[in-house]
Amino acid sequence: MTRRRRSRPISIGDVVIGGGAPIVVQSMTKTDTRDAKATIRQIRQLERCGCQLVRVAVPDREAADSLSDIKKAIHIPLVADIHFDYRLALAAIDAGVDGLRLNPGNIRDPQHIKKVVLAARKRGVPIRVGVNAGSLPPTKDATKSTVERMVDAAMNEIDLLESLDFGLIKVSVKAFDVSETIEANRLIAKRMPYPIHLGITEAGTPRRGAVRSAVGIGILLWEGIGDTIRVSLTGDPREEVSAGYEILKSLGLSKRGPTLISCPTCGRTEIDVVKLANAVEKQLDKLEKPIKVAVMGCVVNGPGEAKNADVGIACGKGKGVIFSKGKQVRTVNESEFLSALMAEVDKF
Repeated sequence: MTRRRRSRPISIGDVVIGGGAPIVVQSMTKTDTRDAKATIRQIRQLERCGCQLVRVAVPDREAADSLSDIKKAIHIPLVADIHFDYRLALAAIDAGVDGLRLNPGNIRDPQHIKKVVLAARKRGVPIRVGVNAGSLPPTKDATKSTVERMVDAAMNEIDLLESLDFGLIKVSVKAFDVSETIEANRLIAKRMPYPIHLGITEAGTPRRGAVRSAVGIGILLWEGIGDTIRVSLTGDPREEVSAGYEILKSLGLSKRGPTLISCPTCGRTEIDVVKLANAVEKQLDKLEKPIKVAVMGCVVNGPGEAKNADVGIACGKGKGVIFSKGKQVRTVNESEFLSALMAEVDKF
């Protein structure tokens, strides 16, 4: 993996982003922000699964009026997502949010942006310059590619913020197209010093969207680009957090929570590995501490993978061998596979 790009650090609430700090996993609520109770309930669910930063949509004044109550009831930094009406950004700042996301594609009046920036500077509220390929500012140059337009939009906004003596900036340039997202982030990373938020926008349902996100986000992280991530999925936002941590763990960038190693099964397996692996995964989802658990189904790779994990089981017909810290612990009957494996996990 390439050495991480050294960005200028900022703090959103008590979370440091950039400057070599650990990569932050964030999500966005799917509730109506005007319903403060439902939004608080969902944020608390996200907190329990490891979300470090949460963004909420602020489509109107009623939603902005809910932000103060939401902020008081949660434990992670709150970011207000603002589109079209700069006055909602001012209201969000007054409500005590920890950060703003502004889209240069739909808040274009420099005077309006100036008012927001001056208020944010006074309160020390960072701003994410959030560029999406689907909502770019108009251009007179028809020859420019989507990637060029994304980077131009971000840089123009950054120039405006800097001209107002504002440096609490985070940047994102996102598209549904993975290649465009990668290229745009590579370019913007060379042109400015601020932390970068990564994501593939509108990535899709959990099965397909997690794959698209893992490819796009994973490539950029491998190249050293990125300080915070969101996996944008059509579904429960807790799935976004889980997928985000799996991406980071796969690159050795996070140790939060268990890692499950399980064989894909083939004609050599003599027990239902799929059923066992799913049951183990369900149990592991309850844990936060890092532990590597292997569920293997035959004698080819099973013993080796099980030994290399913190805890593992190599299964054969009717019997399985439990390993812990590389050593064989005991042999158990098939009816005990799950309970015996989880008993060893519990010892960690």
